[in-house]
Amino acid sequence: MSELDLAHLTAQSLGRIRARTPLIHNITNFVVMNDTANVLLALGASPVMAHAIEEVREMVAHAGALVLNIGTLEEKWIEAMLAAGEEANARGIPVVFDPVGAGATKLRTATTERIRSAVRVAVVRGNAAELATIAGMEAKIRGVDSVASGAPDSAARLAAARFGGTAVVSGAIDYVADATRAGEVRNGHPLMGRVTGSGCMATALVGAFLAVETDPFLAAIEAMVAFGVAGEIAAARSAGPGTFRAQLMDAVAALDEATILARTRASMRETAAA
Repeated sequence: MSELDLAHLTAQSLGRIRARTPLIHNITNFVVMNDTANVLLALGASPVMAHAIEEVREMVAHAGALVLNIGTLEEKWIEAMLAAGEEANARGIPVVFDPVGAGATKLRTATTERIRSAVRVAVVRGNAAELATIAGMEAKIRGVDSVASGAPDSAARLAAARFGGTAVVSGAIDYVADATRAGEVRNGHPLMGRVTGSGCMATALVGAFLAVETDPFLAAIEAMVAFGVAGEIAAARSAGPGTFRAQLMDAVAALDEATILARTRASMRETAAA
């Protein structure tokens, strides 16, 4: 599939998001909750942040996608994620998982494995160290930041195989993989790594695209293209990380077909089946 084809698909999915306003159910962390909600609103989706176990099954029943993010963990949140994931699977609602800090602590690594084992995840998205940990590769992580890891394209491919779906490794280049395809998204800007929660926002946008695109691999590429393009535009208008955060929301809201067609830098190819 050509770069232009991927650009057209991204623009078409963006149009469907804005026409349908899908509800995206997020069980996410305290650090990014507000920004995650705002970036989904800017894109054209409808966010809800519901983590009480007493309501997550009921809430996810109305959602176009479920986003699970383990950035700030405690046991009752883990149980709520598992319950919501089970309900989403039963209803055929796609699940996106962000294994924040997997490999940094035993709790995060074990929770990642619990979710992987119990919930059918359509897309897992994380940084290179997080997905390398999932893939069984050597990785170093400090807090929730990737310090060192093996080849990110290999981490994406192996993590996808382990989850049985699509995996995204975010970085200077975003690598996307499933059992038979590999993709690269070269959109984005270094300032995206200078604000808290940019990766978590990307995960939420994957959920929005997955709500209107039935192919998880394509939904992941489309989301990373859209967010990367917005990041480039925001960076050009910013004096630094503080102004960048506000400009990023504006750039996501202003995304249109012409901009995506002009700026998409992405590719995909078929690979040997795992």
